[in-house]
Amino acid sequence: MPLTDKMPTAAKFFAAIGLAAVGWIASEAIRPLLPPHTDFGWFNQVNVVLGVICGWRVTGRRVGGTFSEAISAGLTGVIALVFWGLFAQSFNLMLAEALDKKYKGPFQAIMGIFNNAMEFGVFLLDGKVIGIILIGGILTGLFADWISKRL
Repeated sequence: MPLTDKMPTAAKFFAAIGLAAVGWIASEAIRPLLPPHTDFGWFNQVNVVLGVICGWRVTGRRVGGTFSEAISAGLTGVIALVFWGLFAQSFNLMLAEALDKKYKGPFQAIMGIFNNAMEFGVFLLDGKVIGIILIGGILTGLFADWISKRL
């Protein structure tokens, strides 16, 4: 990896802002799909932070090439955001369930993360949420690519 990959760039900054916005908007679209008694806590804020990280480290590093590479970079970043979002929210739920003594051992708790992720993943299969995620990722990649070529 060249040393310049570690340097802050405008493209990384705008990719981070773009995926943070996608994280917030998608979180708001997911809220009505979950049961009414759901305690969301820091749900949106965690997804925004993950969006910033994925935008900076995944999408921002990959822009600067062709049009299709920009779309691919945006989709890669948003897929990473979905993966880490599912993991973070599932891990958080597993910790709460472990404190309630739902699991008999550490292996069951680890399996609980994956079970929770699959249950949460079903809520992502809504057309509006898929649209927000895909269009947001594509637009983020294209905008970050445009910024990388202009600045």
